Amino acid sequence: MSPSSKLGLIAGNGAFPLLVLDAARAQGNEVVVAAIREETSPEIERHGAARVYWMSLGELSKLIDTFKQEGVTRAIMAGQVKHRQIFSSIKPDWRLAKLLLSLGTRNTDSLIGAVAKVLADEGITLENSTSLLEPLLAREGVLTRRAPNEDENKDVEYGRAVAGHLAQYDIGQTVVVAGAACVAVEAMEGTDATIERAGRLMQEAAGGGEASTLKRALTVVKVAKPNQDMRFDVPVVGVRTIEVMQQAGATCLAVDAGKCLFLEGDRVIEAAGRAGIAILSRRA
Repeated sequence: MSPSSKLGLIAGNGAFPLLVLDAARAQGNEVVVAAIREETSPEIERHGAARVYWMSLGELSKLIDTFKQEGVTRAIMAGQVKHRQIFSSIKPDWRLAKLLLSLGTRNTDSLIGAVAKVLADEGITLENSTSLLEPLLAREGVLTRRAPNEDENKDVEYGRAVAGHLAQYDIGQTVVVAGAACVAVEAMEGTDATIERAGRLMQEAAGGGEASTLKRALTVVKVAKPNQDMRFDVPVVGVRTIEVMQQAGATCLAVDAGKCLFLEGDRVIEAAGRAGIAILSRRA
């Protein structure tokens, strides 16, 4: 097998790395997986990788040494690594510790961008994480049978403006809105936890008799960053997100066309339809 058909996969959590692994193998790639102990599902072992190497999130040198030993010169990073892991009890090796000390900020772009540069310096090129999964990227338009109503469209416009500002600072990509008021913004907890928090806030407001000035129907807006690097931290929505939205009382989801990955493809749209949730996908 030629070197060009060997692909490294740096696997985070969720189904994203499993989809990339399956797609890469289907295209004839020999896939070498670097699985993160703190994040990666053990199911990665059952998807036909040539080899799976388990390593801690802090072991950057081991990652590089493993790929070099395997002759990997191109890699894909897929699956979320929770932002709070940066501040957890993991022990960075000397290479990662040096990198962390060099950062002005420890947001996703600066941290993973710096890791990508270190990999490139070692002859390992990070490719776009969605390059093998383009059919799963959100297409433009109203994706569900039900289009957003007038109130939901107003919330989408407001939410996109707020989310766009947040994304510039790499704080988070999701905003939850109700009645043109911002209920919750994403920080380190992730999209689903943000939606759950918004649902709890609205329930608490209703319990305290405060819901009269704020409609309880929530709109979720998830955007890409202004200069989204498609190699990492690509916005992702799965069926689980739709389930969380339904439980929280959200009725509309807005995403960026071509920049948001639907993990289960049309199953996400079908689940939204059953839940009465409208999905709107627009170009940024």
